[in-house]
Amino acid sequence: MPRTVHLAVYDTFADWETGHATAWLARTGHEIRTVGPATTPVTSIGGLRVTPDLALDELGPADSALLILPGADLWDTGEDLAPFAVAARRFLDAGTPVAAICGATAGLAREGLLDDRSHTSAVSFYLAATGYKGAAHYVETDAVTDRGADGAGDLITAGPTEPVAFAREVLGRMGAFEGERLDAWYRLFHDSDAAAYETLQADGEEAADGDARQPAGTAPDGGPAGS
Repeated sequence: MPRTVHLAVYDTFADWETGHATAWLARTGHEIRTVGPATTPVTSIGGLRVTPDLALDELGPADSALLILPGADLWDTGEDLAPFAVAARRFLDAGTPVAAICGATAGLAREGLLDDRSHTSAVSFYLAATGYKGAAHYVETDAVTDRGADGAGDLITAGPTEPVAFAREVLGRMGAFEGERLDAWYRLFHDSDAAAYETLQADGEEAADGDARQPAGTAPDGGPAGS
């Protein structure tokens, strides 16, 4: 299975929504590559300029372990990002998971990808405004992972106020953290539960000496994560 995770980037993308997910995937051995409409720079809502590693038409499901779609103003102001929803369909049909947050969930709704899957978003009426047929599958919770049936890829969804819960689902799905450690990670970053740090740190020494990655559960300066 590929270890490369692809993060979609496009003008007005919400840069705060996927940071926890991509940072901790990178620190647990996944390569993060950005994919844009083209390879020309894009600018996030926060003013960050990013030059995508590759263009969307260069990316196929077999090359990726996961496609992450952040929210963006453009999801609600036209069809500019519709190709990313079409790509999500290709990924799911091929058995490759997709994770969408905030406005990206509306894009998937318009593409019909939420009609038969459990999902969540900002609020139910936000998705209802797309005219989609999946309202019966909407779940009032922070984040949802729908396990794909018949070989389809898993789909993760969350609303804009839940970047940590979104990351929890992504990290669990990709095997970055599991079980007690995944729960501890969530309690540390979502609830500021300092006791959870010990659980994370207990297995953090497993990183080999000389590995470029930081031991799990430590901040870049070697101190506790989140300090």
